[in-house]
Amino acid sequence: MSNWKQTITQVVGSVDDYFDALQFKLRQKRGLAPAQILTFIGHGTHTVLYLRGRAIEDYSVVDARDTDSMWRNMLNMYRRFNSREIPYARVEATFAGKAYPVRADDEGYFNVRIELDNPLPDDVIWHDIMLELLDYPSDAGARTVGKVIVPPKNAQFGVISDLDDTVIKSDVVNVLKLVRNTFLYNSHTRLPFAGVAEFYHALQKGAGQGYNPIFYVSNSPWNLYDLLVDFFEVRGIPLGTFFLTDMGFTPTKFIRTNGAQNKFGTIKTLLETHPTLPFILIGDSGEKDPEIYLKAVQTFPGRIRAIYIRDVTNLRRDSQVAALIQQAASLGAEMLLVPDTAAASAHALARGYIAPEAIPAIREEKREDEKKNSAIEALIDKLP
Repeated sequence: MSNWKQTITQVVGSVDDYFDALQFKLRQKRGLAPAQILTFIGHGTHTVLYLRGRAIEDYSVVDARDTDSMWRNMLNMYRRFNSREIPYARVEATFAGKAYPVRADDEGYFNVRIELDNPLPDDVIWHDIMLELLDYPSDAGARTVGKVIVPPKNAQFGVISDLDDTVIKSDVVNVLKLVRNTFLYNSHTRLPFAGVAEFYHALQKGAGQGYNPIFYVSNSPWNLYDLLVDFFEVRGIPLGTFFLTDMGFTPTKFIRTNGAQNKFGTIKTLLETHPTLPFILIGDSGEKDPEIYLKAVQTFPGRIRAIYIRDVTNLRRDSQVAALIQQAASLGAEMLLVPDTAAASAHALARGYIAPEAIPAIREEKREDEKKNSAIEALIDKLP
């Protein structure tokens, strides 16, 4: 980060920290609003578990509905970003009868890392971690259960997927559409890419009926986590561990560091956490996914089975991606620029990554999604 950026972020960060602390003291005097722990699906191995969460007050985001107006969606989005975090909250995680105390940062975020005395059984994928805010024992929301996914030892591969314009239509290359999609619609009215749910279920099952973990890596802020999870559940897309970014006014958050570096850092961590697991990477051509994924191929030779890049850009960008595809091929990795899930699933079938019986369901869902999406987009275009 340049000196001027660092100076600005330090000044703004200090001011933001001051007002956050002042507001928190004022709320303490008036009486604290109900406290709550927001948890994000964690991940781990048979010997180490990782879980992230946030301590927050008076979380007032309401459940989304198909009939919600744009104003209601905007209000919900405002509530997500105008959160009342509990800075430096004391949190206690409990797993297998053992307590693990942690402290949140200035934005209320905390990370739990549990090193296990004994390896976990291989037949259990989802694990529960009990969480409690130690300074709010009387609040009902001060206790919750966090979920952690541990892939079985016989997993065929792992999947690392982008979100925007890969799973969910965001139109990142068009700022006006990106703002409209993000702030004016909700988890029920946002659109998936056609066929993505069945394709991801097929990848999760692999060539048999196993379980391959899926990790969703995005530069979207953690404030959107509840919307994303609800969107996945509404659309039937398999859940996995999400890796998003912090948004705030601190030296590392006010002016966001390089998004490509953030993404690659997460991918690197995942490949190092699961050193024997090969991976399939899925992204789009709208941002820097091809470049990031090529770097993963270069850094971890032989670990990347396939790379699927959804084509959402113009011919100039396509030619750039074609050059990256050639570089990946020279390193023994397959990177494909695909128009849709049908093309990606055909390649996955040919390589033995998914079962043949998954193909009809993927094709049928793709057709149905395309019809629904076209109808919804036509209505949206008529809006003022």
